[in-house]
Amino acid sequence: MQDRPTYDELLAFIETFLDEEVVPNVQGSRGFHARVAANAIRIVRRELAGREEALEAEWVGLDGLLGTAERPEGSAAMTAAIRGRNAELCERIRDGEADSDAVFEHVRLTVAAKLRATDPGLLERSREGDAE
Repeated sequence: MQDRPTYDELLAFIETFLDEEVVPNVQGSRGFHARVAANAIRIVRRELAGREEALEAEWVGLDGLLGTAERPEGSAAMTAAIRGRNAELCERIRDGEADSDAVFEHVRLTVAAKLRATDPGLLERSREGDAE
């Protein structure tokens, strides 16, 4: 594993290059795709920065709904286990065996965390639109 540059430093460099060098100097679809690429890098950086916390929160929520399970070691194993536990939760929902209030709250919190990674201001803008 490299110490420097970190993955975040590398991604930040590419993001800055796209935003400051490519986007202002390229027109049409290539400029649009450069903006999309820069935005994708921002999403990846936010997801990587909050990955451990998000996995932990989702695991705890699933423990509350499905019962406590042994946590796997490492992000990849945790992600796979969460995918399996979500499939189990979906089956329980389909079978009418899940408490709707607790499930709704877990899904709300999980989706909100994912939305904060993809578009940090989306939830706030959504609330402002509801207030109008």
